[in-house]
Amino acid sequence: MGDPPARGVAEWDAGDVGCGELLLELRFRLDTMKPGQIMRLTARDPGAPADVPAWCRMTGHALVGGQPPVYLIQRKED
Repeated sequence: MGDPPARGVAEWDAGDVGCGELLLELRFRLDTMKPGQIMRLTARDPGAPADVPAWCRMTGHALVGGQPPVYLIQRKED
């Protein structure tokens, strides 16, 4: 299904994990990545379409693409 992920893109299929736990885990995962790297997140929680973009705005990470349930998030610079 779809193209394979680009080299250097991290992927996480969070399934239907609730947004509180999802955002905490997303923070941890992004913290382990290098600035500018992309996380391809798949999140099926009903609140994700509102919560993921809002979280990105609040934390400084960039939502650079995707369409629910897939989100492409670029890790912010240090």
